Amino acid sequence: MVTAVPHGDGHAHAELSAEEGALDRRLLVSVVLNAIIVVAEIAGGLLSGSLALLSDAMHNLSDVAALAIAWGARRIGRAPPSPRHTFGLRRVEVLAALLNSATLLVVITLIVHEAIARLRAPEVIDGPLMLTVAVIGLLGNLFSVFILRAHAHGDDLNTRSAFLHLIQDTLSSVVVVGAALLAGWTYGPLLDPIASIVVALAVVRSGWQILREALGILMEATPPGVDLEALARECEKICEIEEIHHIHVWETGAGVRMLTAHVRLPRECPLSEVEARLAAIRAYLAERWKIFHATLEPELRGCGSTQLIEPEGHGPAPAPRPAPGPPLETPGDPKPAASAPSAGH
Repeated sequence: MVTAVPHGDGHAHAELSAEEGALDRRLLVSVVLNAIIVVAEIAGGLLSGSLALLSDAMHNLSDVAALAIAWGARRIGRAPPSPRHTFGLRRVEVLAALLNSATLLVVITLIVHEAIARLRAPEVIDGPLMLTVAVIGLLGNLFSVFILRAHAHGDDLNTRSAFLHLIQDTLSSVVVVGAALLAGWTYGPLLDPIASIVVALAVVRSGWQILREALGILMEATPPGVDLEALARECEKICEIEEIHHIHVWETGAGVRMLTAHVRLPRECPLSEVEARLAAIRAYLAERWKIFHATLEPELRGCGSTQLIEPEGHGPAPAPRPAPGPPLETPGDPKPAASAPSAGH
């Protein structure tokens, strides 16, 4: 059994470490900044009577949690593999992203419930105070988005989740600013809860997407974009092998793909070429499917099964055991005396 593990030179590791350190610092700055915004918006919402401000404060509070968890999870996720955790702790990031998105959906539900109640009984709000606080929140969110924009499309699911929190909260701040500008209008008191509902609906899609992706990783689903049939067909043709089967592909963390498979080589393939054939397969998997960790089991005669996906177990079903026969007699052993039939009554 051959396992492929990617290796890099020291310079690449140094660049990666510097990039991760920069992202950690940016996340920490965003945590502090959004915590300040939360305090300002709660105070402003209570003093002005604005539900939109309070809703935005709760959204910002979820941003603080998302960013703090992202920062902590990244540090924990970099822990090296150990005998107890052979894949490391990268799934801590996935668990954190799951918590972030689930929390976001709960907050949205509470916002919508309160906004509907406010539509039934509108309340007068302090427009100038609401506008001042809303502008402060918008500027803070814009700055956080700016410093994290380079990591919006990376493989780090947790950082992407936190970034989406910030994007949605920036949009919500724009809506709140608009509602504050029109607060003195005749229908101004109705715009505040309407703005809250608009913000809530905008958040649902991104939160649900992150939730589904995190659940897929935890359930060891085949990563999106990986077609197992196409993978097997192309690999057999390009790498000149008889067959690849019993394929399992999953992710230990966002973007960290693993594969195990049986590879049936041509019978005429000499032992000296086995490593070269497996190396060709690993190169194909890395280039075409971004799978950098592949465990391959070479075969010549096959394992008795050719299914692409093994339904259960780790091989073909064993032959049924024969029914037990009479016990063998050992020479010299006395035979048991036949028992007399019992008399009937």
